[in-house]
Amino acid sequence: MNAHSSNTVTKKKAYCNLLGVFALGCVLSMPAVAEVVTIGIGTQNTTTNTVTGGIVLKELGLLEKHLPKTGKYKDTQFKLEWQNFSSGPPVTNGMVANTLQIGMMGDYPLLVNGATFQNGNGTKSRLVALIAYNADGAGNGVVVHKDSPYYELADLKGKKLSVPFGSAAHGMLLKALEDKGWKAEDFELSSQSPEVGTSSLQEQRIDGHADFVPFAELLPYRGFARKIFDGVETKVPTFHGVVVREDFATKYPEVVVAYIKALMEANEWVRKNPVEAATKIAEWTRVEKEVAYMFLGPSGVHTLDPTIKPKWIETVKYDHGVLDRMGRVKALNADAWADETYVRQAFKELGYDYDKQRASFANYEISGTDPLCGGKIERPREAGEVWIDGDGITAYKSAGCTLAAVKKAGAEGKKVGVAFVFDYTTKIKLFADKAFYALGTKDGKPVIVPFLLKKDAETHASANGGKVGSYEDALALAVVGG
Repeated sequence: MNAHSSNTVTKKKAYCNLLGVFALGCVLSMPAVAEVVTIGIGTQNTTTNTVTGGIVLKELGLLEKHLPKTGKYKDTQFKLEWQNFSSGPPVTNGMVANTLQIGMMGDYPLLVNGATFQNGNGTKSRLVALIAYNADGAGNGVVVHKDSPYYELADLKGKKLSVPFGSAAHGMLLKALEDKGWKAEDFELSSQSPEVGTSSLQEQRIDGHADFVPFAELLPYRGFARKIFDGVETKVPTFHGVVVREDFATKYPEVVVAYIKALMEANEWVRKNPVEAATKIAEWTRVEKEVAYMFLGPSGVHTLDPTIKPKWIETVKYDHGVLDRMGRVKALNADAWADETYVRQAFKELGYDYDKQRASFANYEISGTDPLCGGKIERPREAGEVWIDGDGITAYKSAGCTLAAVKKAGAEGKKVGVAFVFDYTTKIKLFADKAFYALGTKDGKPVIVPFLLKKDAETHASANGGKVGSYEDALALAVVGG
């Protein structure tokens, strides 16, 4: 019995004792005291890939909708305590202290969470569901100031580079250094939260900042940063997931299942109307809607999927090895830590095929017919989108057609909020005005090929007899049908 219930019983007994001889009858006639179950949920509201496990549930009341209300729960009162954090490690601290029972975080903090609990003396934690992932590692990244002379990670050796220590971005950075045979000592490396790193970069007190979702896109979108490295270069999947204290999950398994069902409904809400969802998420988190859409919209950087795929467990083992070789983590039995029981039950209760979804890596993709160049959009990762203020988002079948649509909108006096294209090599979504372009002509028609990194655009242009150009250069070359 918790403290609230105990105090209620004490007050009722005191009242009955005042009645003297009738005290026993009074106690017997009192109604049953409802159990109050407090659920502490650690969220990361500004980490775009966790929103369907946190702020969306809170604002739409989805968890309350799915919480059990019958059987042993018919007299239960649930008290939800949403606690927001800027990174994963503090969520683990709250779970260890049992002020949080459910938490969400990125891959490296997740495995540290599992290892921390497995090597403790109390309960364990369990990975019960995923929230969002990129199978190729995109999402974490390194940015520099927009006026920086640095264009790739090697340029930052010996320079001031910050990252939130213990975060998914920190893990990505350590993996990148290991791949290149470098050490952390090759940089002036310091720990800065996303908020501090943002200010430091904006004021040019550091040379570069590594961060997790959505900051490597958010800071360039806000106009003062440029991305020079993306986690996709590590070729290691990145994801965000949900961990639960095992003692809580064992005592209230139906609550954990309810949470995952609410998460699944939140995912569907985003997919059914991504523009509305991005707009609402922006209101709730202050992360601009264009950035939220970039991650969670069709052909977005990350895929919403709660299933625990074998590939994620293998990734956890690999990531653990990276940290272990650097003496940064305790032992972890990843197979014992992951528990599909609850997410399988959620799928069953909702009538979905868990094993089919578990085997799939498909995202929902850009589709439709190009209204400017004509023809069906058959290769979504070569397509693009234009978001016109007050006029919604329209998809086009190529980068050239997308930029031609931007030109057309401008000529008609319409304001383009943002345009999206895709990196030619990695197929990740880019802000069109932040990309580098390999430009040329073929059979008298313009060739416009977008890239995240300048060096990749230079390589492609050199191999194909073209030149590297800016967004403005690409716009100038674009024509209808391009």
